[in-house]
Amino acid sequence: MPLRPFFATTLAAAVLAATSPAHAQNTPIKFQLDWRFEGPAALFLTPAAKGYFKDARLDVTVDAGNGSGGTVTRVASGAYDMGFADLAALMEFHANNVDAPNKPVAVMMVYNDTPASVMALKKSGIRTPADLSGKKLGAPVFDAGRRAFPIFAKANAIGNVTWTAMDPALRETMLIRGDIDAITGFTFTSLLNLEARGVKAEDVVVLPYPVHGVKLYGNVIIASPKMIKENPAAVKAFLVAFAKGAKDVIANPAAAIADVKARDGIVNPELETRRLKLAIDTVVNSPNARAEGFGQVNGARLSLMASQVSDAFNTKTRVNPEAVWNASFLPTKAELNVLPK
Repeated sequence: MPLRPFFATTLAAAVLAATSPAHAQNTPIKFQLDWRFEGPAALFLTPAAKGYFKDARLDVTVDAGNGSGGTVTRVASGAYDMGFADLAALMEFHANNVDAPNKPVAVMMVYNDTPASVMALKKSGIRTPADLSGKKLGAPVFDAGRRAFPIFAKANAIGNVTWTAMDPALRETMLIRGDIDAITGFTFTSLLNLEARGVKAEDVVVLPYPVHGVKLYGNVIIASPKMIKENPAAVKAFLVAFAKGAKDVIANPAAAIADVKARDGIVNPELETRRLKLAIDTVVNSPNARAEGFGQVNGARLSLMASQVSDAFNTKTRVNPEAVWNASFLPTKAELNVLPK
């Protein structure tokens, strides 16, 4: 029996199957986090692990990051399609790179309040923001809290402070050793890092920016202009799948940490569960988030932040709030209903 007709028929069937809608290739999306695979990363790792992205016809790869500034730059360069970064870092990039052809934009709010805070040990005598005047503070040069400290200082009439820069891994150690009087950092990062180094929580003074007059937004999901232009449906599908996963994470943080450990086997599940819960309670399911709605922003507050970042970061041009935010891809109100009452 001649084999040619059989092969021809088989080849034709394979081509038809590969090009039919049911077998269409999922849209690839390279996504970069702002930081390492720690508790809050579950917000993105859980929808990936549960197949929510795949169900939305997306092939999403989630990589760890090393700071919001780097994430913004890599999305701008085209190395990544989307990412998770501090809105202030995105604003700074826009204002300092007016002629850049590919400025990423924020498409969804996740941390409705900045997680930044000043932390000190009680033995330092620091109890209030006013006590920071004349003190020595420390943080990596790119730390969001350090960059935004002029806003915190203005809101609390803090006098001159001096800064010491260090690698992120040394920040809490230098505070414990007494090399510096206080540090800035994300509360759910530095507070738990201090505990991991033997400091009791009750011995730490935490001065959260949102509690002390700073109305800055925190981290947002960003997308490249190329992604938005060439595949807007994929951007929206990503946000819908993310919201679905975020609801699961908020409802059961402990279970979600398994998805983080699957990406980094050395993480401490108990510690990262606490970190995730702290992030949810302080910046994801915060009073502001419940008032404005998960994923969304308030126009007046966004404009205020743009002005404050322009001043504090001494940007080359003023931040245009309309240029950094695009709400057209947000899921429906029902799909954004992820916060518990």
